[in-house]
Amino acid sequence: MNREKMICWILLLINLTSCVCGTFVVNVTQTSYQAEENHNITLEWTFTTNTHSSLNSLYIYCRLITDYKISVLYDLDKGVEVSESQDEQFKGRVQCDKDVLREGRIRLHVSRLRTEDSGRYLCNVRTNYGASSERCQLRVTAADEPKPQRPPESPQAESPQAESPQPESPQPESPQPESPQPESPQPESPQPESPGIIILYVVLGLAVAVLLAVCCCYFRRNEKQPIWTNR
Repeated sequence: MNREKMICWILLLINLTSCVCGTFVVNVTQTSYQAEENHNITLEWTFTTNTHSSLNSLYIYCRLITDYKISVLYDLDKGVEVSESQDEQFKGRVQCDKDVLREGRIRLHVSRLRTEDSGRYLCNVRTNYGASSERCQLRVTAADEPKPQRPPESPQAESPQAESPQPESPQPESPQPESPQPESPQPESPQPESPGIIILYVVLGLAVAVLLAVCCCYFRRNEKQPIWTNR
């Protein structure tokens, strides 16, 4: 009887020692996150690993907790994702990096952030050698709407009194096209005479001169002859 009690105490002591030495812990790499709407972010947790464990014994259950509701962010049951339990708010926007799960790291990539994604994220992790949970805070700010660009306005001189309407200045009349004036006949300049006409005038002049000279000689000759009278 005493021997059986001794064995029970020894087994109980071994179990307690293993539990104390192999404490399972979940931590967050960052307690608070802040991002802008439509951007992406990665939420990360770490947990204690065991060389004898596998993904088939890993359970991950992450939720968004706000003042109005609780939404399931990610659900992993025995190493298999349970997309049916994921809230519609996160459908198609959450991806888990499974390559680092064996290293004791949970990396959840959330894309196209919304303002309603703000809140407290609680992640529960359970394995065959322990269970724990940890939380972080996320704040998503609204994106600034682009303002339309306006051309710079030239500064106008401010006057205390209302400006009186200025009289409109008469617009200069556009010149009318002048109608073409009939051209007045220009006096014809005398054309120089041809050489043939000039030669004809010279010949005629010489002929007249010769004729006059002959006439003069004839009359002088008649004057010198005596006049015979009949006796």
